[in-house]
Amino acid sequence: MREIAKYRNCFVCGDQNPHGLQAKFFFDGEQAVAELKALDTFEGYRGIYHGGILSAMLDEVMIKAILAQDVFAVTAEMTVRYHRPVETGAELRFVGRITGSKGRMYTTEGEVVNHEGVLYASATGKYIEAKEPLKGLLNQSLD
Repeated sequence: MREIAKYRNCFVCGDQNPHGLQAKFFFDGEQAVAELKALDTFEGYRGIYHGGILSAMLDEVMIKAILAQDVFAVTAEMTVRYHRPVETGAELRFVGRITGSKGRMYTTEGEVVNHEGVLYASATGKYIEAKEPLKGLLNQSLD
């Protein structure tokens, strides 16, 4: 597996953002994957990981599946379904894959599970391939 490019100050993947998740994403040839511990720093209710963090990670793992193909894209639409709450301290695995493309539009799906395969949340997304000048800006931001 190879690590997928990151953006230095990104809240999700930025390794120089002291307030972020600093998640690392890898591409296995078919899908993007990341593992993350549900820290209490990002809880919503006491002892429960914030759903917005799950959503941000799902967005990132799906777009990383596209970026792994050397395509720069931005989120157009995303739907998240929460299946069960995540307790803080849980070890999570995020997976994202491309399910289709037409023109500049990419469709994706993602999920977050624990190491036993219990599904916590799933998502679908639509991403638009960036045109210049946005494409150049996105490319320059990569580390």
